[in-house]
Amino acid sequence: MNIMIRSAKLEKLEEPEKGFVGKVELEVEGHAEPYELTLFSKRGTDWDYSLHFLNESGKEEEIEVLETVIEENDDEFDRIIDAAWDACDVADIPPHVQREREEASTSND
Repeated sequence: MNIMIRSAKLEKLEEPEKGFVGKVELEVEGHAEPYELTLFSKRGTDWDYSLHFLNESGKEEEIEVLETVIEENDDEFDRIIDAAWDACDVADIPPHVQREREEASTSND
């Protein structure tokens, strides 16, 4: 499945709800409608998400296929999370996340 990230954003939340919230717009090759994945994490490590159609409702079978890929393919989900971090202000990225991202990038070289 070819998942293309159209855009991503991630923001740090302050009081009263500390954490991170983001949105990633996705297109999937062969699917009629694009998607939006809404992300939330308290510490920037464990993520909750909600997947829905971006503009108009599409085929339920297509969104279910994408949901399965996101649930079962950690590399694909990590790629989506990385796109959100890439869009975040560097000053807002927690040190533990920065270290993990640096370690991952050096292991991929």
